[in-house]
Amino acid sequence: MDRETRLFAESHFRGLRGCLPCRVCPTPDHVDFIEKPDSFSYADFFKGYLLPNVPCVFSSAFTEGWGSRRRWVTPSGKPDFDYLLQNYGDVVVPVANCGVQEYNSNPKEHMPLRDYISYWKEFIQQDYSSSRGCLYLKDWHLCRSPFHADIFRSFSWSVNICGRKKWFFFPPGQEEALRDCHGSLPYDVTASTLLDSRQHCSPPLEVTQEAGEMVFVPSGWHHQVHNLEDTISINHNWVNGCNLANMWHFLQQELQTVQREVSEWRDTMPDWHHHCQVIMKSCSGINFEEFYHFLKVIAERRLLLLATETGPGEREGNKGTGLGPQQAAFDISRIAEVLASVVAHPDFEKLDTSVFSPRPEDLLQQLEELVAATASL
Repeated sequence: MDRETRLFAESHFRGLRGCLPCRVCPTPDHVDFIEKPDSFSYADFFKGYLLPNVPCVFSSAFTEGWGSRRRWVTPSGKPDFDYLLQNYGDVVVPVANCGVQEYNSNPKEHMPLRDYISYWKEFIQQDYSSSRGCLYLKDWHLCRSPFHADIFRSFSWSVNICGRKKWFFFPPGQEEALRDCHGSLPYDVTASTLLDSRQHCSPPLEVTQEAGEMVFVPSGWHHQVHNLEDTISINHNWVNGCNLANMWHFLQQELQTVQREVSEWRDTMPDWHHHCQVIMKSCSGINFEEFYHFLKVIAERRLLLLATETGPGEREGNKGTGLGPQQAAFDISRIAEVLASVVAHPDFEKLDTSVFSPRPEDLLQQLEELVAATASL
């Protein structure tokens, strides 16, 4: 990140005045296709897609050097089962049966990859049907992924190593019109039974992703994905300064949901607030205490980077692919804003933070002082 991009980003967040980043930008009527790597910079991506929180698709030119595109795929563009068996056959992988619905998900089992590939070959030979149902290997989708938003409101990207996918995107907030009378989201947004519900929200953005292309999935965008043919994809989720506030908002919603579910025991259960945090962690994988430690670890890494890379010649930021001081300073400013909200939250105040090192208030003060000190960086 260069200084100009950092100042642009900080101005963007000041303009939000506390609103969630994922809900303020106009919804696009199409998904941009980025064709040439040489004419598209990180600053272009940051300003055009991360900050406004909108999807885009990168052409296969961005991934043409990936080893997986050469080794995992046959000359005809199909999965190279022989290579996968030879190199990963004994790996135990999670497999879901997408023909069986359990709430808004699928039942899962574990098996060696070689057993899954044996099933996959049989599935193809039997004209894409099997008495075992339609099984998919987690993150290597054989059929579809149910309607969902990515974990913790993270960003994600998904690259088709081979095959084609159909994506349906709903911008943040649109999913509310699709909830049923119990507040649950649909499993399949393309189902005919949902036609009436979909009349109350904008049509989804639709994208057909070809082999080698990369789809950027913004924070909080619910989406559903269908594989149009035999497909292998690589996916990655991440959180940065642009969507950190979205993650914090999501965690507050998760705690509120838990508290509503056990509200009748609020006055009779000892340490009710503590138990809510325990339940939240079991359901979401993280609670308020762990979120603080997450912020602390990232903050300490950014502090270390700023301490070692703010000498002469470093002020304009790292021109390579790694983090530079401008990116670190931006992240520190975003962490400070979110941490201030965490520290002031009534449920966080009920935690015993005396054993935290550093204390949340001390870390916040350190970050706020650094934000002021790096304003002219």
